[in-house]
Amino acid sequence: MPTDPANAGSFESMGKVPVATAASGNPLLSTLVTAVKKAGLVDSLNSADGVTVFAPTNDAFGKIPKADLDKVLADKKTLTSILTYHVVPGKLTPSDLAGTHKTLQGDEVTVTGSGEDFQVGADKASVVCGNVQTANANVYIIDSVLMPKS
Repeated sequence: MPTDPANAGSFESMGKVPVATAASGNPLLSTLVTAVKKAGLVDSLNSADGVTVFAPTNDAFGKIPKADLDKVLADKKTLTSILTYHVVPGKLTPSDLAGTHKTLQGDEVTVTGSGEDFQVGADKASVVCGNVQTANANVYIIDSVLMPKS
């Protein structure tokens, strides 16, 4: 994470803007930002009132074979389902994080762990950087893309 407060990807800068705008300033999240734009979710995420976002890093998207990722990026319905599975209503703090949460996609996602060691979903994506504040969301940066059951 950039540390210079003038850098759009720094914690300080991200805290001043809505979540999709904040992510666009962070170089670790450029693939996620591209996916959010392709799904047409920028305005929805930026206008959401208090959400938690599990944000996969570029490396997380890199774990998906390129042909599969290209196919998902070209399918707006599937892409929207996957991305909204990464969003939970309410700004969850680390003390609220462990448990099962209904996602905007409709399925539930389970978070296990405590302190600074959390895993998200059935594939146990690790939180690599947590409780990043934006104007309307708490962001937990994760090392894998979560896949909904349905």
